[in-house]
Amino acid sequence: MIKRKELRKDRIKNKVEQIINSLEFINENFPDDFEEFKSSKVIRNAVYKEIEYAIENIIDVCSIINSDLRLGSPETEDSIFEHIEKNKTFTKTTIDSIKEMKKFRNILIHKYGEINDEKAFENIKEGLADFEKVIKEIEGFLKKN
Repeated sequence: MIKRKELRKDRIKNKVEQIINSLEFINENFPDDFEEFKSSKVIRNAVYKEIEYAIENIIDVCSIINSDLRLGSPETEDSIFEHIEKNKTFTKTTIDSIKEMKKFRNILIHKYGEINDEKAFENIKEGLADFEKVIKEIEGFLKKN
């Protein structure tokens, strides 16, 4: 008999806590203006690394959910998001936000020398609220399951 897989709630909660820790660091250290961000390589690189880490944790949560709910075998990271959206685990708006976060993470990882710091500054400043929405969606999912 095939045993039903248990949802790894503790693992997901741990990932959410890591996301929150990253966001707290960013909020405590994120400069008010671009010139300060541009002038401090230490702050800039630390913020980039924390953003990258927070996004990685969100993707990990999606992967855990996809696996534990057996939503489908993912061919790519994007197919994980498609499975979650198709299953109505998260709203389309949340999935779209996660996809945009993933694109930004890919820029940070793969094109580090080519980052437009001013555009990145604005994206981070405007995008922090999206992290809060994703966290609320994850927490809502955990309460339902």
